[in-house]
Amino acid sequence: MRTARGPGFPIEAGILHMTLPGRLNRKVVVDTNVILFDALAINKFKTADIYIPFSVIEEIDRFKRDLGENGRNARHFSRFVDVLRDKGSLAAGVELENSKSFVYVISDFKFTGLPSEMNLGVPDHRILGTAFTLMSQNDGADVELITKDINLRIKADVFGIAASDYDPEDTHLEDMYKGVKEIELDPAQIDGFYKDRQVELGQEYKLYANQYLIMKDRANPNHSAIGRFDGKLGKVVPLISPTESLWGIHPRNMEQSFAFDALLNDEMLFVSLVGKAGTGKTLLALAAGLHKTLDEGRFQRLLVSRPIFPMGRDIGYLPGDVEQKLNPWMQPIFDNVEFLLGADKKAAGRAQELINQGMLNIEPLTYIRGRSIPNQYLIVDESQNLTPHEIKTIVTRAGQGTKVVLTGDSYQIDNPYIDASNSGLTYSVERFKGQRISAHVSLTKGERSELAELAANIL
Repeated sequence: MRTARGPGFPIEAGILHMTLPGRLNRKVVVDTNVILFDALAINKFKTADIYIPFSVIEEIDRFKRDLGENGRNARHFSRFVDVLRDKGSLAAGVELENSKSFVYVISDFKFTGLPSEMNLGVPDHRILGTAFTLMSQNDGADVELITKDINLRIKADVFGIAASDYDPEDTHLEDMYKGVKEIELDPAQIDGFYKDRQVELGQEYKLYANQYLIMKDRANPNHSAIGRFDGKLGKVVPLISPTESLWGIHPRNMEQSFAFDALLNDEMLFVSLVGKAGTGKTLLALAAGLHKTLDEGRFQRLLVSRPIFPMGRDIGYLPGDVEQKLNPWMQPIFDNVEFLLGADKKAAGRAQELINQGMLNIEPLTYIRGRSIPNQYLIVDESQNLTPHEIKTIVTRAGQGTKVVLTGDSYQIDNPYIDASNSGLTYSVERFKGQRISAHVSLTKGERSELAELAANIL
């Protein structure tokens, strides 16, 4: 029995009949919520020994029957660890492929002298205790608790245990790729762009494929032009600009012009639009989708979908059949479609007619797994609430000739398990950055109303 002291109070930590193993100086203890977020999270720590407390295994076992994302990740993790078990003893440690890391499944530890409020019947407290014992038994080792539970990270700090969030693809929102860049050019280059409808730029500008550019005259900022960098040509080309409004919608600012170009360009098979409420993301995507589907016949159907997450307290069970139950969740989409079809009482009828004809389909994301979606214009609204795995599941459903459009506001996340830095929307923007068939636009200027814009900025 040895005594370790944290900054708050003394704690006696007793280990159960063994000495903690380990090969590497850095050691991480993984919480259950990390595995539920990413089933293969233990593969992400290339230079650390990974310790999985027994309490985590027990919690994972309780989640494995869930039908949602948590259940899938729990089952996947269990199968993965079972494969490791065939390679050796998990108690003694099993080395991961293509890594120096060893994985250990270790028993929880007994503690004495803990404060009364630290109930060891709580799995989180046992996981915390395991991290503390690991730290006390390995003097000089870099021990870290990896958890997505903010409160557990706070508790860990009380015990002097280093704790961090799990963000393997962590991208701070302010650092996220904007899709738009402002550059300065010589007057002759801007004049040449208007004359030749293209301009070639040097490597010093470090441009991504399909990045949108605001080109300004070095001597006269009022002399400017906008365009898109064509990675295949290596030149800046003009935007696609419809001569007439699309279903009554026309771009009201430069950002919306960029968005329309991406939405109307048939070479852009993946488009992401990120912006605060009122910037026109969903409306622009729907207008472009209706135009491409009904006016041009480029796609067989416009498919609009969104995840089901309530804002605030859930209203509970809803009466009626499946369609009636889903109507409240899908109503924001119907509102936008009816606005585009005409602001009168006949709009709802026209929308229903398009649905009956199979030209328009509005549905939740619940049933998308296992499907193949060819020749469709697919809009996924509120995609900031999706995990990276869910985004992957959606995009990989796209069949031949399908265009996928993600819209979302990273500041309005209702999913309790993700934040702006690790949402599927942020993840996909960074992953698709610079790809030949993708484009991204961040919209900042609100156009819904003066009141909405003011509220978005000050509230």
